[in-house]
Amino acid sequence: MAHTCKSCGAVADDPGHLCNPTVETISCSYCGDSDVAATHVCREKLGAMKFSCQSCGRVAAEDSELCKPFKIS
Repeated sequence: MAHTCKSCGAVADDPGHLCNPTVETISCSYCGDSDVAATHVCREKLGAMKFSCQSCGRVAAEDSELCKPFKIS
């Protein structure tokens, strides 16, 4: 179960890692599963990932979602 921060919008599996956690769960916008972990990656989501962050290695569908995007070839 993932939690979001009411103050900054950060997401974490452990609410102790957030400054102002909610008790709400998050859902996957790609596959529709509810109450997923912050690190949930389904087949549909994995196929949409086109960019990687050169700083932390995070992947995203849009370059605007990353601080130092690099197109995955």
